[in-house]
Amino acid sequence: MLEGKALVDDSDMPLKMQIEAMSFASQALDLYDVFDCISIAGYIKKEFDSKYGNGWQCVVGSNFGCFFTHSEGTFIYFTLERLKFLIFKGAS
Repeated sequence: MLEGKALVDDSDMPLKMQIEAMSFASQALDLYDVFDCISIAGYIKKEFDSKYGNGWQCVVGSNFGCFFTHSEGTFIYFTLERLKFLIFKGAS
């Protein structure tokens, strides 16, 4: 497990949810090749959808830009290994 090595860049999630996000990312990295960002993101999204209801989004990669609106208390952006992880629940 690598969650102790994650670096949170920004978040408005409760601490417990942040820890779960990093744990899910670590689990995904144990299951998939580090270059398989689509499978890693899919795994994390499914875990969040299952635990916190549908509507979660996950972006994983080493170089990406983004602009989005999220529901309050559902956003985290962190680094683990060489990858960046952006997880949020969309807002209408």
